[in-house]
Amino acid sequence: MTVLIASDLDRTLVYSRAALALSGAALPELTCVERRGGEPVSFLTATAARLLARLAGRAVLVPVTTRTPEQLARVELPGPPPRFAVAANGGVLLEAGMPDPDWQRRVAATVAGSAPLSDITSYVRQHCRPAWTRHVREAAGLFCYAVLEEGGAPDGFVAEATEWAARRGWTVTAQGRKLYWTPDGLTKAAAVGEVADRTGAELVLAAGDSVLDRELVRTAHRGIVPAHGELAGSGWSAPGVECTAATGVLAGEEIAAWFVARVAEFGRWAAPPASAIS
Repeated sequence: MTVLIASDLDRTLVYSRAALALSGAALPELTCVERRGGEPVSFLTATAARLLARLAGRAVLVPVTTRTPEQLARVELPGPPPRFAVAANGGVLLEAGMPDPDWQRRVAATVAGSAPLSDITSYVRQHCRPAWTRHVREAAGLFCYAVLEEGGAPDGFVAEATEWAARRGWTVTAQGRKLYWTPDGLTKAAAVGEVADRTGAELVLAAGDSVLDRELVRTAHRGIVPAHGELAGSGWSAPGVECTAATGVLAGEEIAAWFVARVAEFGRWAAPPASAIS
């Protein structure tokens, strides 16, 4: 019996130095899971690290992220390296650390109906003014994002950009100080569905904090969202989806404990209902 655990990383399972403040409480012992230039930049609680290590051999743990493969490679979760990982919001499916070219061809066909990335990036560079934008980046040749200054975009900008993008088959989402433009059809859920097929998963558990994680969490057999996240903050809910009591890195610990508890229960459950992930 195979259990697949698909978890978003940033602000769900792992936390940057800035995101550690989301807990609003004294921090417990931390474990570094990412370094950049030799400096520690992302963390779990030590308890969360131990809990995730316990999943080795009991579940297929799949990191799922909007990060590029290069950014994802910096993250070292406890336990053995994951066999599968999903990067670039579902645009890149990694197996044993290598991108799957067949999946990339399928993604290219899926997003072919949306306006080309070059058009979107040109709009973003033109309209995200230097006064409130640090930089604009493309990711894996699939989508783009703008990193904003502390004050963020001016009032009305996101709504205007969202309307403009929607007419071209793209979606705009705000994640902290980042604005993402992603083509319709580029989803984490689709890539996780492919991994579920390949592994013969009978139970899919998922976690995520943002709009980009909504379909991933909704289509899993069971899901959980952190209380500080965009999904919880918007009041979104779905059958089988829970919300943490804790916030920040302590929510990450709660999510790790939730995964361990659900895996432990699985042997006593009846077969779960069919999922939209397939």
